[in-house]
Amino acid sequence: MIYFDNAATTYPKPPSVIAAMSRALVKYGANPGRAGHAMSLETAEAVYDAREKCADLFGAQVENTVFMPNCTFALNTAIKGVLTENSHAVISDIEHNAVLRPLYALSKSSGISYTQAVTGDDDSTVREFERCINRRTKAVICTLAGNVTGRIMPVKRIAEICRRNGICFIVDAAQGAGVLPIKLSDGINIICAAGHKGLYGPMGTGLLVTDGKYRLKTLIEGGTGSLSKELAQPDFLPDRFESGTINTAGAISLGAGVDFVNSKGIGTIRAHENALCRRFFDGVSKLPTVKLYSSDFDERYAPVIPFNIGDLPAEKTSQLLSDAGFALRGGFHCAFPAHKKIGTADTGAVRFSPSVFNTMQEVNALVRAVGRISARYCV
Repeated sequence: MIYFDNAATTYPKPPSVIAAMSRALVKYGANPGRAGHAMSLETAEAVYDAREKCADLFGAQVENTVFMPNCTFALNTAIKGVLTENSHAVISDIEHNAVLRPLYALSKSSGISYTQAVTGDDDSTVREFERCINRRTKAVICTLAGNVTGRIMPVKRIAEICRRNGICFIVDAAQGAGVLPIKLSDGINIICAAGHKGLYGPMGTGLLVTDGKYRLKTLIEGGTGSLSKELAQPDFLPDRFESGTINTAGAISLGAGVDFVNSKGIGTIRAHENALCRRFFDGVSKLPTVKLYSSDFDERYAPVIPFNIGDLPAEKTSQLLSDAGFALRGGFHCAFPAHKKIGTADTGAVRFSPSVFNTMQEVNALVRAVGRISARYCV
């Protein structure tokens, strides 16, 4: 199976990540920060080392870098932690359900309202975000890059709008971390990231990285290994948001994933994946029955391309490609507004998303497979 579903989860994982996971399960078996014995202290040291690597990647302080079960949990923590009753948020019109569903739930339970800014080119997108802000706006939440279209958002310019208006800026970096450079110094208050995508960590890992400006409410409370005599949840990070035993092996492995990204270089990774996308775009655009949803693939996009073959439902195309030995996701990608925007609300789309491990030969083989399916089913 040739794997092109890296926007969901990168595969394969680097050998160094696999080795780190194995080593953690064998060597670091004690709870970090929960005891004074040698194994607990060694495990805590390994977790701290991984936390430090993640903090450095995003330009954060170590204590403000929180391990999360996934990016969705991080976004829920940030969104529900910042917004107050009857407040307002601004989001883009291509957000993932990890943003949309928490806001919808808050609109039903707490009177929260939200406005979707209509995205276009960078200038119009920035103007639209600014237009949507009102006196009740407490947060702007924006994806770094769309998980359906790959469209990169002008987050630095949006950050400046938030700074001028005293509004918390939360960035969903699930689709961009490890491929696009992003740091808190870009003007972002909170970065939420998936560990298992462009950071090449294992599933079940994510990050919430904050500049500490906004005190977030907690989603859960419990044992943290600190202030055990007190009933109140600790008010310092990362303990405030790491109740219960963290995914220790996952966190250590994520640190190895960050090492891998740093060793390759984010710019080099993006250049490689963009070249693969360019080849795929050029190849399938020559097939008359293939539908693409942008006029070109260029630097405006992260390495993600949605497409369809004729009038085939996306799930059908995905299954046919799977039968031919290729893994691509077809459907609505937990981001239905993005599909409505590009005109795939009825069919969904198939998503091509390469990784640093894919090759030009694999892309050429996929283009040929798309051509065969097109010739057979779209006569």
